[in-house]
Amino acid sequence: EEQESQGVGRLTDVAVDGREARGRRKIPDADALGEPGRPLDRRGGGGEVAGGLRAGGRMKAAAFEYVRADSLDDVCRILAAPEGGERKVIAGGQTLVPLMAMRLARPELLVDVNGLEELGGIAVEDGALAVGAGTRQRDVERSAEAARAAPLLVKALGFVGHQQIRNRGTIGGSLVHGDPAAEIPLVAATLDAGLEARSARGPASWQAASGFFLGPMTTALAADQCLVRARFPVWDGPRIGTGFQEVASRKGDFAVVAACVQLGLDADGRCDRIAAGLGGVAPAPVRLPGLEAALLGRALDEAALAGIAAEIAPALDPDDDLHATAAYRRRVAAVLLGRAIEEARREAGG
Repeated sequence: EEQESQGVGRLTDVAVDGREARGRRKIPDADALGEPGRPLDRRGGGGEVAGGLRAGGRMKAAAFEYVRADSLDDVCRILAAPEGGERKVIAGGQTLVPLMAMRLARPELLVDVNGLEELGGIAVEDGALAVGAGTRQRDVERSAEAARAAPLLVKALGFVGHQQIRNRGTIGGSLVHGDPAAEIPLVAATLDAGLEARSARGPASWQAASGFFLGPMTTALAADQCLVRARFPVWDGPRIGTGFQEVASRKGDFAVVAACVQLGLDADGRCDRIAAGLGGVAPAPVRLPGLEAALLGRALDEAALAGIAAEIAPALDPDDDLHATAAYRRRVAAVLLGRAIEEARREAGG
């Protein structure tokens, strides 16, 4: 109570434990927060971390305001308000909070959408698996309905971080963040999922995933929009298989390169439908229509897969970075894609 009156608090106190707290609350800058009852020590030494922020301080994020929304309409109204600076929606916080801690993100207002029924749910409707943006990744991973309707999504979720991350992280949070190496955006781009967004400007709008991811951590979602749900197409047929392969520095890390495939086989074992994509090799996850066209109608044997590297080369635009060279990413992309196709072929009974 004393901290409440002084405007002092932690993000976890407010966003997770303080569900009774409604309305805006000011969360101070870490520079204003020393240890309880002591001023911040600015003399340096073991108690400080990068940027001069004391490790013993309550938070490393810059100051921000916090509000818990009561409804989706409430979220849209807050995002559309003309006053104030940058606003961010927060649910799982598995990406946003670390970015704020490093001050790579400095929103002036966090809008907490935890508990909003409009952003939850897993259901098959109109030929697609509809997943609410606020649905926890672990809930989708463990859903029997999701496994039947969108097996590639469920398979990919097993590669997302660690179980503790998936327990809190949401499907919508990963999509909106738009990391080009992340698994959920890769599946959405490969299957061309439909993404529904709402704003105070009018009725819901739909965007195909093929045009949603614009670049590294950049999407087509407007600043006043909230992602509501994603719709992953359901493939019908007796012989459907999926494959997901990735290389990462450590288990649970973002992929250096990732490949995913969903395909169907006809009665003769030939490919009659395929969707293939790569992550970590371009500014956004990429689908591979050239490769798909080359494999349609063919038996997926060694001869068919021999030309993968040449087929995918035009779609790749990797960078050299701390994790891998562009040449390495190109080489590994072809290998992983071949493995993903073989995995999917075997699963389909080919």
